[in-house]
Amino acid sequence: MDGTVLVADDDRTIRTVLTQALTRAGCKVHATSSLMTLMRWVEEGKGDLVISDVMMPDGNGLDALPHIGQKRPGLPVIVISAQNTIMTAIQATEADAYDYLPKPFDLPDLMKRASRALEVKRRAPTSREEPATRGDDLPLIGRTPQMQAIYRLLARVMNTELAVLITGESGTGKSLIARAIHDFSDRRTLPFVTVSAADLEGVDGPSAVLSRAKGGSILFDEVADLSDEAQGKIVRMLDALSDNAPRIMATSQSDLMHRMEQGSFRQDLFYRLGGVSLSVPSLRERVDDIPLLAEHFMARAERDGAPVRRFSEDAQELIRAYSWPGNVRQLENAIRRLVVTSPEEEIGRAEVEMMLGNQPEIEPLVGGGDTEKLSASVNKHLRRYFDLHGGVLPPPGLYQRILCEVELPLIEIALDATGGNQAKCADLLGINRNTLRKKITDLDIRVTRRRKLM
Repeated sequence: MDGTVLVADDDRTIRTVLTQALTRAGCKVHATSSLMTLMRWVEEGKGDLVISDVMMPDGNGLDALPHIGQKRPGLPVIVISAQNTIMTAIQATEADAYDYLPKPFDLPDLMKRASRALEVKRRAPTSREEPATRGDDLPLIGRTPQMQAIYRLLARVMNTELAVLITGESGTGKSLIARAIHDFSDRRTLPFVTVSAADLEGVDGPSAVLSRAKGGSILFDEVADLSDEAQGKIVRMLDALSDNAPRIMATSQSDLMHRMEQGSFRQDLFYRLGGVSLSVPSLRERVDDIPLLAEHFMARAERDGAPVRRFSEDAQELIRAYSWPGNVRQLENAIRRLVVTSPEEEIGRAEVEMMLGNQPEIEPLVGGGDTEKLSASVNKHLRRYFDLHGGVLPPPGLYQRILCEVELPLIEIALDATGGNQAKCADLLGINRNTLRKKITDLDIRVTRRRKLM
């Protein structure tokens, strides 16, 4: 490896480790804890590669990327960050970083990336192959703990070779997450191929799929719907993969373990696809993201030429309180309908009530089937919760958090069933009314008096 590398990180240990490793590899190294110093070096024409942290004492490394690109077109920048979320990776890519690694990073991996960056001239932004996007893609948006856990896991698995199995109800954005793993990984300039049953037909079907992928990523969408014959073809295809094999991902609405136990899904395929299992939460499991998503869809509609609209506070509360069985996809369609049909700039509660009254009754898919006991369902969700932490124990206080997770929907559903009547709800639950009031306050439950559902 040959060249001069500029290292910027406020952690002295990281600066020392990188300096020693790069020097041993044959590079010259200038290291600093200051973003201002790094920018001065860049403007002076120093360096063939920049390795920079995001959060620096005197600025944000991501914010500096456009300035570096303007002053030194073609100078590659590898971003490293302890803020290891998918959003950081997205921001780094949008800011035209050459590469992104979450901390703690693997030093040999970083050295390989640095060597590649020094040897290959960085592509100009206009020549970079842009990820294919569709206007109907669901946004990967969310500030709730459930979504943040997904971001952390995606950042860890993004550049590994592990297969990824993404489960969740229809409309939660499973395919979008698979696409994000591809678009912000080392394979982002290679093809992303979604495989259907028709693609696997014939003797040459699997080989044609591999040929199309060219070492990129392959997604088996709703893999549980494939026939036993198609599943067998996938198993044989995966067993024959070479060293330059594509990344394998799959999505499923149903619980594949339950399907496997029933004999409707191949055991050998289940274990080949489950390198990393990721469960996407339903919208009713992350209600605090609903206002954020609603704003996003309203802004998207405006960009597409729809009139400017806003929600009244009552309308926002009603949208947040609805269960959205069709998840994010249903929410998007409802917002677009309201934006187009509302006669006034402010969309009121009455309009939202009318729209929700016309929504189809979509029953969310439950992976375990109708006969699954509550305890079995809870067991599976808890195991997924632990899996989301990637082998690291969850934060302390798990017992109370799990109790709250069960208590919250129980009280919300009981309030729904009694039309928001707290006295009847307390009687239904078999608890004191004052106890119910305290739990409503502690759990930040919004109570809306309305017609009883039951």
